Amino acid sequence: MKWLRRLWPIALLLLAPILARAAAPQAPRELHVYAAASLADAFGEMGRAMEARTPGLRVRFHFGGSQALAMQLAQGAKGDVFASADERWMQDAAGHGLLAGDATTFARNRLVVIVPRTNPGRIGMLRDLARGGLKIVLGADAVPVGRYARVALRQMGADPALGPDYAARVLRNVVSEEENVKSVVGKVQLGEADAGIVYASDVTPAVARFVRAIEIPAGANVIASYPIAVLRGSAQPEDARAFVALVTSPEGQRVLAKWKFLPADAQH
Repeated sequence: MKWLRRLWPIALLLLAPILARAAAPQAPRELHVYAAASLADAFGEMGRAMEARTPGLRVRFHFGGSQALAMQLAQGAKGDVFASADERWMQDAAGHGLLAGDATTFARNRLVVIVPRTNPGRIGMLRDLARGGLKIVLGADAVPVGRYARVALRQMGADPALGPDYAARVLRNVVSEEENVKSVVGKVQLGEADAGIVYASDVTPAVARFVRAIEIPAGANVIASYPIAVLRGSAQPEDARAFVALVTSPEGQRVLAKWKFLPADAQH
């Protein structure tokens, strides 16, 4: 037995590194989701739900304009999931070979005009947006909400009460073009602009304390499509597929509806 006592310290030395690794807490694995800024509230809620049911997982969101996110990914940024506010930038990602499979449309959205509660521009209806001297803020044309806004303005011009030059007159009042929809909301909310065009989902309860929404008629409005896809080369492909499944599931759709998104099959 003496020989066993002599070997015991040696055995402990050999086992110590193994025991230390086993006892050390494992670093959480991270799922990186690149998503349009308008999805921040809904996706944030879903991310927390997924973390709660998936031990060891952290969902990291990268929110911004869809165009900026697509460019980051094309330039080599590493991610697992991409969700865009329009088909254009998802197709751009597909064209760069960034997608692991087909994209799925999971939600839609519509536009509204917002003005500050204080309403310094005295805007009460859509025709007022064309009045000279206003400060209007839109998304840049490359940003989905900016492109949609310009289409809606042109379509509003079909109304004889507004006139065919309506879009041109409104656009002359644009003082700033933003890189994502949250920046548009922020400037109107802070009173730095008299009006802006955003998604209906951006008028959250917190935002509604500071802005008032003016509806755009269905015939002139634009319905935004939101596609989502797993990215090629994802470091966490199973978790990425699980997140997409959550977004498209009845549970995910209830969360999106709570934040004023329309279902994927909505047409108006």
